[in-house]
Amino acid sequence: MADLYTLTEQAIAGLGVELVDVERAAFGLLRVTIDREDGVRIEDCEQVSRQLSRVFEVENIDYKRLEVGSPGVDRPLRTLADFKRFAGERVEIKLREAVDNRKAFTGILSQETASDGTQTGQFCLEFDVKKNETQVIVFAFEDVEKAKLDPVLDFKGKKR
Repeated sequence: MADLYTLTEQAIAGLGVELVDVERAAFGLLRVTIDREDGVRIEDCEQVSRQLSRVFEVENIDYKRLEVGSPGVDRPLRTLADFKRFAGERVEIKLREAVDNRKAFTGILSQETASDGTQTGQFCLEFDVKKNETQVIVFAFEDVEKAKLDPVLDFKGKKR
């Protein structure tokens, strides 16, 4: 699977999109998830699909159906670059080791900075403990088992 991820990443390198995930699903489905800074457009999915269809045919990658899409609002965070890019956003993380008898946290992600203003390589997560009380945990990227964006969505809109 790592080879397929690498092959896919190389195949779409010049298309202006970022590879988020490659997943083999049931019935021969090959699902490729892409992202870009200003959001994925349908044209991006079409372009990536055409490119990958050609590359996978040449490389004899076995699949029955190719699906290319965006990661959605709850985008997984898998790389150190993802954590840096989405600092300031609300995220849900699951740590490998418990902190205060908890592994799962939801809060605002930030990158820790030293007193001289340089970034330390550590991350902080500020989360609500009680109504008007927050807590901050500090962790390294390596401490994270799983992470994803967890935006607050308002479907009510403006009342007239």
